[in-house]
Amino acid sequence: MSEQSNKKLVLDYVDAFNRADIPALSALFADDAFVYGVLGGGGLEHVIPVWRELQEAFAPRLEVESMAAEGDTVAVRYRERGRSIGPYRGHAPTGRSFELVAMEWFVMKMGKIYRRWGVRDSASLSRQMGLPLV
Repeated sequence: MSEQSNKKLVLDYVDAFNRADIPALSALFADDAFVYGVLGGGGLEHVIPVWRELQEAFAPRLEVESMAAEGDTVAVRYRERGRSIGPYRGHAPTGRSFELVAMEWFVMKMGKIYRRWGVRDSASLSRQMGLPLV
């Protein structure tokens, strides 16, 4: 796939994530995909419950600020925003919002996302929303 096609795949990922469309999001990943993130890593069977938990607790939205592609790899820097709207790991929602920089790194294989690494400042997120560090 071309670098432009790989970037488009990441933009489709962002769109599905922002709509909290788990089936559409899952369809973008290879069957043997592995996702690494702040809350651990694993295949889709591990990641889908984490995505649901985050969407229900914080309704996060990603805004692409920059994107670079080289070969089968795409790196993205986002502005991530959300609000504490539901319980999270035993803590009641606070109603407070957050905004931070997040980054993700993708490797594509045969037109699908094969690997994804995500980093965000979870401590800042917790502080901004008045939640304990978890």
